[in-house]
Amino acid sequence: MAHRYRLDPTAAQEVVLHQHCGEARFVWNLALEQFKQWHPGRRSSPRPAERFRQLAEARRETWLGNGSSSVQQQALRDFDRALQNWHKGSHRRPRWRKRGQSEGFCVRDVRVRHLNKKWSAIQVAKAGRIRFRVSRPLPAESGMARITLDGAGRWHVSFPAPQAPVDREPTGSRVGIDRGVTTTLAYSDGTFLQAPQWSQRRARRLTRLQRQMARQRKGSNRRGRTKTAIAKLHQRQRDRLKNWTEKQTTKLVRTHDLIVVEALEIRNMVRRPAPKPDGMGGYEHNGARAKAGLNRGIHRQGWGQWGRRLREKAEASGVTAIETPTHFTSQTCRACGVIATESRESQAAFHCVACGHQNHADRNAAENILARGLAFPALAQTPGPGACRPSAGARRSRRRGAAGTPGGLG
Repeated sequence: MAHRYRLDPTAAQEVVLHQHCGEARFVWNLALEQFKQWHPGRRSSPRPAERFRQLAEARRETWLGNGSSSVQQQALRDFDRALQNWHKGSHRRPRWRKRGQSEGFCVRDVRVRHLNKKWSAIQVAKAGRIRFRVSRPLPAESGMARITLDGAGRWHVSFPAPQAPVDREPTGSRVGIDRGVTTTLAYSDGTFLQAPQWSQRRARRLTRLQRQMARQRKGSNRRGRTKTAIAKLHQRQRDRLKNWTEKQTTKLVRTHDLIVVEALEIRNMVRRPAPKPDGMGGYEHNGARAKAGLNRGIHRQGWGQWGRRLREKAEASGVTAIETPTHFTSQTCRACGVIATESRESQAAFHCVACGHQNHADRNAAENILARGLAFPALAQTPGPGACRPSAGARRSRRRGAAGTPGGLG
């Protein structure tokens, strides 16, 4: 959890921020290149202490000496932490950082100066004090901050802070939630929610800009402006989805004492289908185009972001949130328990072939999820707050023999 605020740098300060982002990206990629060069039979890649010594030498002999040492050193610390998280199984393997994507750097030993009710300023190396808008109360302690640049060209500063508990009273309410592509969230009480989607006007503008960029010469100024306009559209949609997620997860935690969802392996669900060689030098049809459309639909729902924020708020607020297995939830009749593919007549209609029970397919699945959650052993053994099924990363760690950590929802 982090508190994020909008930065307001001057033109000169923005140049320095771009330089810091480039230096942090260069140091990260150099450390990753050293790590990837290792193979069995070759000496191990440099250890953290050795990497810091190499950075000190590079600062004395190359252009890195003109930059901020604290920014570059923190990039190495971030890389070491990324490796540790990957070895534990909680995060994916570190990847290359690209210009224009996930731009940012860390500021150590944060010094914040209060200017007035609406503005404060943070001290950044070689850039001086940079103002930021105080849109919410600042954290009590700020040992480190991260400055980022989003796709719309906006600068933000984030301060780590614990998740604040949701103001709530015990209600005794229990709910199961089914996540889908057509209907984002279906509750067992009959509530159906749809995440913000692209409007027709924005979708037409996006298509027009993409076609325009395809005709423009790579590296030209016009293509750069078109690319920025496309990034702003995507960033605006991400902002809408994030705002919707925050509101819905807060409302869910405030009104329910038990929340049950499916343990979806989202990363596996959006993988590309493997190619199918036909034995004659070509490939058979593998449904890649249809799968790409499904993957886009899954990403637009924001399942992972919704699950992460729900877990964080539930743990902080004393709400029990658990995950259940995903198999046959949409094909099982809630009335008689018979599993039949034919019972799912369409995306929305469920008609049991055994007992004749009829219901909305998504609500029937949500009711099955709630029933499985109530029968989950962890709920009986740990009736207190925050009872969660281990996350996918913790389960992978256990399979490798490492100790798993409590996880949560997506």
